[in-house]
Amino acid sequence: MSALSAAQVRIAQAVTRGTVRTDEPMARHTTFAIGGPADVYIEPADEDELVDVLRAVHAAGEPLTVLGGGSNVLVGDGGIRGVTICLRRLAQPLAVSGTVMRAGGGIRMQRVSTLAARQGLSGLEFAVGIPGTLGGGVWMNAGAYGGEMSTVVTEVTAVTRTGERVSYSGRELAFGYRHSVFQDTGDLVTSVAMVLVPDEAAAIRARMDDYTARRRHKQPLEYPSAGSTFKRPPGYFAGTLIDETGLKGLTVGGAQVSTRHAGFVINRHGATAADVKALIALVQEKIMAAHGVYLEPEVRMIGDD
Repeated sequence: MSALSAAQVRIAQAVTRGTVRTDEPMARHTTFAIGGPADVYIEPADEDELVDVLRAVHAAGEPLTVLGGGSNVLVGDGGIRGVTICLRRLAQPLAVSGTVMRAGGGIRMQRVSTLAARQGLSGLEFAVGIPGTLGGGVWMNAGAYGGEMSTVVTEVTAVTRTGERVSYSGRELAFGYRHSVFQDTGDLVTSVAMVLVPDEAAAIRARMDDYTARRRHKQPLEYPSAGSTFKRPPGYFAGTLIDETGLKGLTVGGAQVSTRHAGFVINRHGATAADVKALIALVQEKIMAAHGVYLEPEVRMIGDD
């Protein structure tokens, strides 16, 4: 274990109920199961502690990286310098009033979807198979099967990187394809209000079961991955382009283009971040040569090589 600097000690002292670790392997905290060590890894116990930690990080001038559920990210083999904050423990509040559901940013998308179904509220069925947190889903305007967060989210409470509480609503959220205002501001989502639609619980559950069956049939869920690797290019589907170019099964080191769904790069066997990045670059090169289309990664790449 590396010794903490004086600044990092002061930051760690702001954590009284949460978790602090040094040299924490990020492969333990990402769905890709890839990533070198974070210098200082913190899981705040609640929003109040998050505020204290952020103020300490800002005062110390330490680099800051924020994670939710660890999906849709690739951490470099060299790890992450400075302080890494994971928000997965910020699961409160969790309440339903009429058609409005409010939930903490750290709660899993699957849990929110299931709770809504039990309450006879429709609008979150698409989220049943998304592995990340609600805050992460808002951050990237996650979506699937014709639904996305922008269709249900009405208000978001967040904390700035300097530790100030703020709120956003309506157009302030700036939702777009895989985009929200939080990618521009860097604010950390702590709670989300969603307006849903009443429906029969059995009908909601049937749609969720259908989406789950489709995922299991089409997606390589048996291997670690970050989900869909590329954004959908205008007028195309990334997976279809990759498949039509004959790239299924293309491999670099332990990383592979899934033979089940070409839109996924998987950790086939002990892949490094370098393997994944090299494979992504190779796919981009071949798709550009064959179709003149640039595939932009959907996976967020963080940390050092």
